[in-house]
Amino acid sequence: MHDISQYQDFFITYLEKQSINREPKNLYDPIVYILGLGGKRMRPVLTLMASEVFDTDYKVALPAAMAVEVFHNFSLVHDDIMDDAPLRRGQETVHEKWDLNTGILSGDAMLILAYQYFEQYDPIVFRDLAKLFSKTALEVCEGQQWDVDFEKRNDVTIPEYLKMIEYKTAVLVAAAMKMGAIVAKTSEKEGDLIYDFGLNLGLAFQLQDDYLDAFGDPETFGKQVGGDIIENKKTYLYLKAREFSSAEKATELEQLFSLQLEDNTNKIATAKTIFNDSGASKATQEAIEMYTFRAFETLEKMDINAEKKDILRTFGENLMGRKV
Repeated sequence: MHDISQYQDFFITYLEKQSINREPKNLYDPIVYILGLGGKRMRPVLTLMASEVFDTDYKVALPAAMAVEVFHNFSLVHDDIMDDAPLRRGQETVHEKWDLNTGILSGDAMLILAYQYFEQYDPIVFRDLAKLFSKTALEVCEGQQWDVDFEKRNDVTIPEYLKMIEYKTAVLVAAAMKMGAIVAKTSEKEGDLIYDFGLNLGLAFQLQDDYLDAFGDPETFGKQVGGDIIENKKTYLYLKAREFSSAEKATELEQLFSLQLEDNTNKIATAKTIFNDSGASKATQEAIEMYTFRAFETLEKMDINAEKKDILRTFGENLMGRKV
């Protein structure tokens, strides 16, 4: 197996060779743009890693990894439209750089392009990849709708929130890993175990993203810090703060998260103070750690050698300690 940076390099080299520069330019240029904005390429890297965990050359998994990355970026284009987000990875979002209609249509095209990458596999592998992908894509849509619904509710529970982030984020991480297993034609048992590993890692990743949205460094985070607060999203931070706070503070927080303001500077600062003072920040960090270690426990059940377990564990540890 290789290290994470090597898998990233392998994937970027493959990505740069893709022929996405087509006509009409206003459909395909935004796709090239969003795919070129960088990021850690976590999901395709996981697909490549998983294939080699099960003794199959990463090159075989490159089309599946590309499908995962294209789909992920498709979801980001549409999420940014729904959130009216100005920045993605420190650069203009697609709908800001072009317009809403372009963002919608280019996103649609990306979803179709993602499926086309599976056509490079034999019929059985194609079937299994497409079946998992369709299930995952629908779950991502369900998770996104719950996320939108929760903005207007004041009675969101922590189990509901965890289910939402499982569908919106974690299932794609899990599917990315299982796709590597499918390409490697490993057993159903091992495929399910690496899916569970990815699912717990994905939950930890999203909780970390929620935490960094409030407390990340604007210079390195790449997105607008405080965006979830501005959008009144009932994140784990918010729900824990409401749970841990006095009735007075909980009411203040609820009122704060009902506001739509032109200038959100004070709103963000007040919310962050409540998150810290209530212990919600610490509880969120503990939850990140819990799900990461659950992923590590799943590793021990897998029938792979110790070196491969160490590589996957190192990936999880690096993810838990990320700052961007």
